[in-house]
Amino acid sequence: MAQDDLGNGFMHHGVATPVSNHRGTVATHDGNGRNIILLWLFDHRGGYALLEIDAQTGASRQVDMPFPPGRDCPFSAILSSRNRFYTHFNNHFCEYDPAAGAFTFCAETVPQMTMGMTEDDAGRIWSVTYPDSAVACYDPATKKFRDYGSVYAQNWRQYQRFVATDDTGWLYFAVGNTASQIVALEPASGQATPLLPEAERCQGTAYVYRDEDGAVYGLPLAGGEDGDTWLRLYKGQAEKVGRHDSRRPKPIITDSQSLFHRNFPDGARLLECDTVEKRLVVDDAAGRRHELSFDYTSEGAHMMGLATASDGTICGGTAFPMRYFRYDPVADDWTNRASFNQWNTVRAHEDRFFIGGYTGGFLLEWDPARVWEPTTRAGGAAQNPRWWTDTKPTINRPHCLLVTADGRYVLLGGTPDYGYTGGGLLIWDRQTDTGLLRHDTDLVPEQSPMSLLELPDGTVLVGTTVAPGTGGEQKATLAQMYIIDMPTGLVIWRAPVLPGVESYHDLHAGPDGLVLGFADGHRFFVFDPAARTLVQDEDVTERLGRTNGQQGPRIFVDGPAAETFALFERGIVRIHDDGNVAEPRFRLDLVAGSPVPIGPGGDLLHGRIYFGSGSHVYSWKVPTP
Repeated sequence: MAQDDLGNGFMHHGVATPVSNHRGTVATHDGNGRNIILLWLFDHRGGYALLEIDAQTGASRQVDMPFPPGRDCPFSAILSSRNRFYTHFNNHFCEYDPAAGAFTFCAETVPQMTMGMTEDDAGRIWSVTYPDSAVACYDPATKKFRDYGSVYAQNWRQYQRFVATDDTGWLYFAVGNTASQIVALEPASGQATPLLPEAERCQGTAYVYRDEDGAVYGLPLAGGEDGDTWLRLYKGQAEKVGRHDSRRPKPIITDSQSLFHRNFPDGARLLECDTVEKRLVVDDAAGRRHELSFDYTSEGAHMMGLATASDGTICGGTAFPMRYFRYDPVADDWTNRASFNQWNTVRAHEDRFFIGGYTGGFLLEWDPARVWEPTTRAGGAAQNPRWWTDTKPTINRPHCLLVTADGRYVLLGGTPDYGYTGGGLLIWDRQTDTGLLRHDTDLVPEQSPMSLLELPDGTVLVGTTVAPGTGGEQKATLAQMYIIDMPTGLVIWRAPVLPGVESYHDLHAGPDGLVLGFADGHRFFVFDPAARTLVQDEDVTERLGRTNGQQGPRIFVDGPAAETFALFERGIVRIHDDGNVAEPRFRLDLVAGSPVPIGPGGDLLHGRIYFGSGSHVYSWKVPTP
């Protein structure tokens, strides 16, 4: 791939992972009885198309979504008894009819995307959506659509992974993850009633399913199927039945975004549908195996972050699919491999490359000089990258990663597991291969580490976020900074340094022991950790816009001549130190407006600052002083 000169020092280097992910796949047939596969395609733009593949030839048709994806995507889908494929995201509910080879219904709804879908006995399709338990219903026989709006309010974002109806038409859905609940909705009136008493709600999500006996059965907490807390749900009422061992779930082809329905109507079976390799494997009704290739268009998976590795390449990860990428700018050559889950935040130190990942809050160490060997949680010295540990539920989604100057300790911080509030900090000792995990109650209760910086005296400065784990309840309102002793991780000072701030996104070592930082994406500040005082605070929104973003954003980049740059969505900003001759001391100037919105950062290699935008890698040449 030839590098593309965009002018003003900017270069385009290509797409890091030039493939898409499926968000629901089903084996079915078209209007002529021919076996086909339907799947929702997802790249950095969101769920952008429906892909239809002929199971006998591999020939494919790609049909654009009938609404803008808006970087949203399916989190649930259903193939109905009438052989129509449904999903609901970016505030739009839609129906694809393979007999027509087209979308045959689309309606705008209240926000946002379905977490669970079902079909009732009358053939109506039901959808319950994140974040506020809104309900929608479509009758394909009459083409009537009803948007019930939000029917159950909480002060946290709700997930509704399990949805069912009884044979009288009542709808039931399970809520998670901060506190479980089962909600019943009467279709005619739209009246919704929570069925679990407050005392019986649990951390996590509830569970419901439709049984062949016509009732719905539920649990206060999913995962307790072998317990004695079952409820029989019928006509909007909940009856405690204790154990429920004779379960006969009604077959309904639906699931989360991982939906993969394998059985064709004629007895053939879909074994594999790989969007990365574009490979299809089907056993026909006679048991003969067919391997086929198929094709589709993609703008590539969205990027999580990048950094310069010790072998002189730019490396990082993408999500959906979860991939590792390596770009060699000298050879203009790309390497792309399956990664161990999602590489949320990356950082190089000397000859090693470290990764903090989702899910599970795991820590990896990669040696670019060694042969790549796929990672597993089993660990072991032979694998490369090497898996060291995971930290769930204390950390599930890492946001910050630091290697101490001596290389001995790796620190990993982030938000906790689904439905939890307050994340922790891992201090991993590379000499002893052991870790110390500090919880939010040891640090700042109900907050999570968002940024890290080693100070000259060997202590570590931490900036927090009040954001909870995904689907959790935000309880704090003001983020803090604190200093920990190393290696004990004990807090020796903490304070809410900036008023009105919810997140300290990044910290950077400045001159004279000062700390430069960005908070909430638009507050530039300077902090004196020795005096523990705020030196400078400026809202730069009007002049510069917002900083770049991602779960591990990497905003600051050091230039080749010891300059300090910051990545903003609209371009490269230089941070000038005017010393003691000006007030304020530090001045921020936009030195290069970017031709693309700048996303995840960010590192220097061969005099160029590399960054991501969507699925693409770009760079900017730092001018020679």
